[in-house]
Amino acid sequence: PCLVPAAAWYRAHLPEVAERPGWPPEGAYVQVVPVPLFGGPGAYLALEQPDDAPLSGPYRALVESVAESAGAALERRGLFEEKAQVAQELRLLEEVLSSVAESVDLVELIETLADGIRSVQTGPRWGTIDLAILEDAGREPAADARRTLRLYKAPRRPMTAYWNNVRDGALAAGRDLRVAVAFRSGVGADPASQEALFEEGLRRGVKGIAVAPIDPAALEPLIRRAVAAGVAVVAIDSPTVQGSAAPVYIGTDNRAAGRLAGEVMLRLMPQGGLVVTQAASFAVSNAGERLAGFREAVAGSAIRIGAPLENHFDPARGVELATAALRDDPEIAGAFGVCSENGPSFGAASVTLGRSGDLKLVAFDLITPTVAMLQDGVVHAAIVQREYDMGYRCVQVLYDMATRGVEAALEALPASRFIDTGLDVVTVERTPFSVALSDHLAMSSARRITNRRLGASGRGRPLEFLVIGMAERESLVDDERAPVAEDSLVGRVMSSCSSLVIDTASSEYQHFSDVAEARWNGARTLVGVPLLSREAVLGVLMLSSPRPDACSANDLALIERVASVAAVVLENARLLSRIKERTRELESLSRRQEALLDTIAAMSSPAVPIAPGVLVMPIVGTLDAQRSGRFIEAMLQEISEHKARAVIIDVTGMAVVDASAASHIAQAARAAAMLGSEVVLVGIAPEAARLMVDQGLDLGGIVTRSTLELGFSYALGKTGGRVVYRRS
Repeated sequence: PCLVPAAAWYRAHLPEVAERPGWPPEGAYVQVVPVPLFGGPGAYLALEQPDDAPLSGPYRALVESVAESAGAALERRGLFEEKAQVAQELRLLEEVLSSVAESVDLVELIETLADGIRSVQTGPRWGTIDLAILEDAGREPAADARRTLRLYKAPRRPMTAYWNNVRDGALAAGRDLRVAVAFRSGVGADPASQEALFEEGLRRGVKGIAVAPIDPAALEPLIRRAVAAGVAVVAIDSPTVQGSAAPVYIGTDNRAAGRLAGEVMLRLMPQGGLVVTQAASFAVSNAGERLAGFREAVAGSAIRIGAPLENHFDPARGVELATAALRDDPEIAGAFGVCSENGPSFGAASVTLGRSGDLKLVAFDLITPTVAMLQDGVVHAAIVQREYDMGYRCVQVLYDMATRGVEAALEALPASRFIDTGLDVVTVERTPFSVALSDHLAMSSARRITNRRLGASGRGRPLEFLVIGMAERESLVDDERAPVAEDSLVGRVMSSCSSLVIDTASSEYQHFSDVAEARWNGARTLVGVPLLSREAVLGVLMLSSPRPDACSANDLALIERVASVAAVVLENARLLSRIKERTRELESLSRRQEALLDTIAAMSSPAVPIAPGVLVMPIVGTLDAQRSGRFIEAMLQEISEHKARAVIIDVTGMAVVDASAASHIAQAARAAAMLGSEVVLVGIAPEAARLMVDQGLDLGGIVTRSTLELGFSYALGKTGGRVVYRRS
């Protein structure tokens, strides 16, 4: 421990306090006590005292005990944060790997990468995250510098992770059940956008629709129309109107969720105080239910609830409302974010006003900003829905309703027709009333596996379902095309096949066009990481931050791991696509070859009527089982059509008359006899005749003649005719 004058300490560490009139008190000192962390001083406990008396006796023992307890608490929190970091990284890698498909949706891939990296790496405060991918040149060399890049720019605010998770659950169920699932989002501030998507689904002929109604009353006529047309409809996330034609609601018991949030707030504020709330829209019934449950939980306590705020699905407006509320009323001690974006709005406002950690903040859902604010101590707890399960279960129920019938499917559900997907209270550390962030991430990954159920395969045309969610806005990812430029960050990373971290203000690369553009847009740190396949560079993952030296060695290592997994996903998808394309080519070639063989087979054994009641059928090549069937079928058809009494089979052009061929010819003769026609075999070569005798082959009493002429004379005699002209 050491003593320093209070005035100097406040000027160095709390300048805003040092500037207050009359502060610090004259002659005051600050006792600085080291807090041990993992075997060394990792933090310091500062105690103001009126004089420069050193620590001694029982008071010193008490202070040192407090410092040790603080160190133990910080170590424990650090371990939980590290565990959560690892869990988030594993989840990100799992989500990227799950993108392996016949065709990777690069828009979805960059959204997954951007959202995941931002949630794992809160320190760098990444502003932009872009993905530059070389367009697939098939079998052409990948090193051609003239090739074109497709640049995918992830938005700074992508669709909320909540709806990303709903989408992922729905798509996973579609894969498991072997049905087609389309996920679309209406714009939260525009209920008509959902109605348009619903109408589109009906026109397309989908067999089931799951919808999270923004305006349940406005959507109900469409729901009734769909049900009347035999389309299965269920509600997710937000219930429909009372008496709705949609028979099932899958989601959260929102009133119970609000009560749970109120109970958590009571633990955070046992002395009570003023709490402010904010919702996205009270037109959505789940927001009203959560707020009602929150009021029920804190009723009769010392907690007071201020007038609720409503941001109308506009996160920027939410931050403005939260900032104004906290600035205008210093008595506000707690805040409850009723919907997913509202918690981070209060968090951003508390950081701006210097109330980070002081304001007791309970958020709803575990979106990317909430994860970061939990780890930073800005958000104290989050009430987390199981939205992935929600998306998965809605497709399961639609599948049952479409395949088993609505009534049979409903019999297997609770009598309330409400499937509660459940809730979790998540904090950074494990507590008696909550799960640790790391444990929650691990449990949610496990749930994604355990709720899977495979459906029946072998359908002619797969069932198609539509899942309609909500979003803050319409635009998602920008997609541009550009040539590869050597004097750019992308070009340099691709040519060197190595990562590059650039300070845009002082770097040998600051003349690069994309570096200059990033500097102009306020970026200080620019990072480029190659997506390396086994043979070439597939593209570059680029990140920028307004902070100098934003990317540490650990940050870069994580980004490189993510880029490696993304490269595997992309390479596998391209390989699968090429295999499918090659398979289609081979199938087409095989069909053409079969058609050619059929033509050759037809031409190599034509049936030629040469006299009334007499046919000639030459055989060229070999006579295998497949060709024998076609030969006999054609022969019988010609016998029937021409009423032939004799069929001359000419084997002059056969490669060899072996046991198999002899058997097929004998079979043809028996089939012809069934129609009253006799087979005459001609054209057997002397070598073939000797071979047949040596092998003891039996032609079953078939009449044979050495030449076609002799065979024709025999056949003509059998039909009552005679040869009137012979060439001398």
